[in-house]
Amino acid sequence: MQESRLFKVVYYLLDKGQTTASELAEKFEVSVRTIYRDIDALSGAGIPVYTETGRNGGIHLMNDFVLDKAVLSEEEKQEILTALQSVSTAQNGNNSQILQKLSAMFHMGSENWLEVDFSRWGNQGTDNEKFALLKSAVIHCRAVKIHYASSYETIRERVVQPLKLIYKAKAWYLKAFCTEKQGLRTFKLNRIVELELLNESFPPCNVLEQTGASEEAYHQITLRFPGEMAYRVYDEFDRTQVQRQPDGDLIVSANMPADGWLIGFLLSFGTQVDILSPAYLKEIIAEQAKLICEKYKS
Repeated sequence: MQESRLFKVVYYLLDKGQTTASELAEKFEVSVRTIYRDIDALSGAGIPVYTETGRNGGIHLMNDFVLDKAVLSEEEKQEILTALQSVSTAQNGNNSQILQKLSAMFHMGSENWLEVDFSRWGNQGTDNEKFALLKSAVIHCRAVKIHYASSYETIRERVVQPLKLIYKAKAWYLKAFCTEKQGLRTFKLNRIVELELLNESFPPCNVLEQTGASEEAYHQITLRFPGEMAYRVYDEFDRTQVQRQPDGDLIVSANMPADGWLIGFLLSFGTQVDILSPAYLKEIIAEQAKLICEKYKS
């Protein structure tokens, strides 16, 4: 128990730079006297930790101190190498030297068992370039001008402040502050037809707090599917969102974005879905189905 706490104390000091005995005692739920005994034990083990008294005093590590590689287990070393390898595409190959250095330092090879490619089949690498550019925009807080094929309209130009890249439901999305809508929006990467990194930067802080922006609306949707649609239902929804009924039907309850994408998603099930709530969705789907019918009749 003490050995585990000693490592945690070192990690905490590496992260914070400086702390106090009372702060450590509160964090690790021990007495201040125990913390001082831990500091003595670390010093005795050769860890350059020291204390200073006075107004600006506290507990420190020497500025250039780094943990020896032996602190990591063999499994942890392999996990680090695998994590770097798995995102090699996102790094544009820049992590190859890091992999080589860490592999040499850990005295172990990196097993090439996983490949991550962000591009679609038949794509000539533009998807990877798009991902890398957006990643750079997020990290360096740079605004981006995009041409986006939305669910409602044709392709439109928008200026956004990228906040994070999200992988969800088998697709990549960009969460960003939209300067036109003055709110947070989620853009599917495949629908970003063109993008340009702008010289305009934005503060690296919480956009919600900074602007009072609101996130796009998500509604609680309840749907009923016949049992034969189970293959599609479990492909689209988590099993915790699905309840099988005695007659074999499947009831799905999920929070989903209330936009044009949802209408297209529901229409993709044809007659194999019954919208239980909200009621307004039934009217929209019925109207869309009517328009489709009229289009093909003519």
